[in-house]
Amino acid sequence: MLMLALESSAKAASAALFEDEKMLALSIQTSGLTHSRTLLPMAEDILRNTDKKPEDLGLVAVSRGPGSFTGLRIGLAEAKGLCWALQIPAVGVSTLEAMAYGGPVLDGQMLCCCMDARRGQVYNALFTVEDGKPVRLTEDRAISLPELEKELIASQEPWILLGDGAQLCYNNLDREKVALFMAPEPLRVQNARGVGLAAMDREPVSANDLLPAYLRLSQAERQRLETLEGK
Repeated sequence: MLMLALESSAKAASAALFEDEKMLALSIQTSGLTHSRTLLPMAEDILRNTDKKPEDLGLVAVSRGPGSFTGLRIGLAEAKGLCWALQIPAVGVSTLEAMAYGGPVLDGQMLCCCMDARRGQVYNALFTVEDGKPVRLTEDRAISLPELEKELIASQEPWILLGDGAQLCYNNLDREKVALFMAPEPLRVQNARGVGLAAMDREPVSANDLLPAYLRLSQAERQRLETLEGK
């Protein structure tokens, strides 16, 4: 089966094409351009360059969050559009879990996957890797840096940092109390390869059932609530 995987949860946008369990192509762009301009053209390019057609697709996988509200909406909208047009199912996967699929180099390691959530928080989940697959130690959550630091210190384990929040954690957590290591850059940033690998263990759903997992309210929603509470 041919599967297209899309990742648009942060600054980087990417698309990957899989045939059964083999990745045929991967395209990543970190230009800062809006994903509405880059994501679909990347998908079209990798289909064209592998001599495949949209009609050959049997599944679309997409990162459903957490992450940038705008980025996630773009990725989910494009995934839904493709699925509706082609009448094929979809799989939505955790952004944090997808980034934990870093390959054999991470086997046996403890992974701290993190994205900058602003307001002194990160979107985070902890994993270990067994036989090349991430094993969850926590659910996805929005957590403050002090809370995360306390948790990592208590574990007494060395941790590899992944995600666009890795540098934030490395710079702000107490490295004298917890051993922190930055993953190599090609593995650090979330990409569509991880989305495709994570989707292989998931049951496909209708595009109608593909929903985002924001973990917390958007800034506009928070401001609205603050305004209402202040009245």
